[in-house]
Amino acid sequence: VQLQASGGGLVQPGGSLSVSCVASGDAIRTYTIAWFRQAPGKEREFVAAFRHTAATNLADSVKGRFTISRDIAKNTVYLQMNSLKPYDTGVYSCAAGRPILSSLRVPEMYYTWGQGTLVTVSS
Repeated sequence: VQLQASGGGLVQPGGSLSVSCVASGDAIRTYTIAWFRQAPGKEREFVAAFRHTAATNLADSVKGRFTISRDIAKNTVYLQMNSLKPYDTGVYSCAAGRPILSSLRVPEMYYTWGQGTLVTVSS
């Protein structure tokens, strides 16, 4: 499977933005698709995952603000981000894999990555 992320941009604090991860070459329903982000000078951080079971998992820092969803017909996973804060700034990348639940948030458990898309939250 190959992944293509898009939708980043500049948004003011409190604003909303949606990023998309389009898959090709295989059906996303057989994979867990996760979003990670990396801010300048910081390590890559788990944001959200849509498991092949259709269950979702969100980092505590984004619960209540971010939603992850999947459109099987479009082979796409979306990350809707609301009430954005400056610390949400970073390069957002999507990844595909089949990690067990306890390893869901470990980047090394994913074997296909899309290129990142930059999200900047600033006034």
